[in-house]
This record gives sequence, structure tokens and C-alpha cells, in this order.
Amino acid sequence: MTRTVVTTALWFLALGSGLLGGVFFAFSTFVMKALSRLPPAHGAAAMNAISLVIVKSVFMPIFLGTTFASLSLGAVCVFRSSQTGATLIVTACALTFAGMFIVTLVFNVPLNDALAADASVWARYVKDWTFWNHVRTLSSLIACGLFIAALRALRP
Repeated sequence: MTRTVVTTALWFLALGSGLLGGVFFAFSTFVMKALSRLPPAHGAAAMNAISLVIVKSVFMPIFLGTTFASLSLGAVCVFRSSQTGATLIVTACALTFAGMFIVTLVFNVPLNDALAADASVWARYVKDWTFWNHVRTLSSLIACGLFIAALRALRP
């Protein structure tokens, strides 16, 4: 893989991770707190509306593109572990895939589905969903920093 391709992928991943981390950060720091202050039926309805809108927004191509790019670049760098920045890249890609994508699929999406099916789970939902969202936030932001560090390591 050429240096230009790796550099381009790293820029994409740094920006994608940063954007996703920012969205997750917003939910962790104020969106969920605001929704939890609403009457439970209203908070649940608002979150259900968000869940429907987000899958049809520009968030999804960034979410899926970042995931796919991290898998691709991470796989290449596993087999080129002696190259400059490979350890940073593999670590960042693993954080992106496991801490952002897998956590979303295994925890946040099923919680969203449970809330859509039964709004009475709201109080428990807020606590559990927010915890896993904190994991996604930290994973995305740490990965962003590692992608930036890898870019710096690759500078001539």
C-alpha cells in the first residue's frame, strides 16, 4: 500500500473518528441529560424520533465508512507491523471497530430497539445507553488522537 493511500486513509479516519466522537460526546454530555429531564413518555418519544432520523442522515455514511476504512487499513497494517506508525494505526483501528462499531451493534442498537418496542424501559434505557455511549465517545476520540499521531509519525 502506498504512502499516499495510507496517508489519505489516516486523514479520513482521523476526521471520521473526530466527527463521530463529537456526536457521541454531545449525546453523553447534554442530549441525554436534557431528554432524561422530560416526562418519560416524551423523552422516549424524542429518542425514538432521533433513532429513526439518524439512520437516514449523513451520520450513517460517516459511521459505516469509518468502520470499513478502519477494518481495511488495520488489516493491512497487521501484516506490515514493522512499518512506521503501524502499531498506532492498528490500535486506532481496533478502537474504532470494537469500541465504536461493535459497541453500537451489540449495545446501543438493541437498547434503541427495546425502547421503540416499550417506552416503559426509559429510566433503565437512559442509564445503560449513556454508559455505552461514553464507551463509544472515548473510543472514537482516542482513536482520532492515535490516527493523528500516526500521521505525524509518517511525516518525512
